[in-house]
Amino acid sequence: MVRSLEGKHPNYYESLLQLRDVTAEVIDFTEDEIEQIHLPVSKHKKVTGGMDYYCSDNNLTRALGKTLQDRFGGELKITATLHTKKNDKDLYRTTVLFREAHFRKDDKVKYYGEEYVIKRMSKDIFLQNTKTGEKLHLKYKDMNLIKKSID
Repeated sequence: MVRSLEGKHPNYYESLLQLRDVTAEVIDFTEDEIEQIHLPVSKHKKVTGGMDYYCSDNNLTRALGKTLQDRFGGELKITATLHTKKNDKDLYRTTVLFREAHFRKDDKVKYYGEEYVIKRMSKDIFLQNTKTGEKLHLKYKDMNLIKKSID
């Protein structure tokens, strides 16, 4: 999987893809996608709670993060840090963090003691109350408030 850019230092990277609290399915999918989209990865390592991939293309790394969120549902955070200046131009390193949700579409869950069904997971989480039919729209930053019901 390690494939660096020609003419660059072997440890060169522009972006860091961080997978946290993910299943083996997400890691396998990510590695398959990296191969398919020909994303150069200078190194990858297992870290506490997940994996880190040091990638050589900001745009492809961002797109992969969005693909993970669309496919598996979860929190996606994209940040950029000023790395250096080259010819009076600011160069940034991007960090793409993906944290998988602990529930899936159609799961029954508890949110503040009420029972809901996960209706949709895209950029946000959409819930529907099983008793009242009330619909809620939550951000992934609040996903830890959602508890999966055991039926």
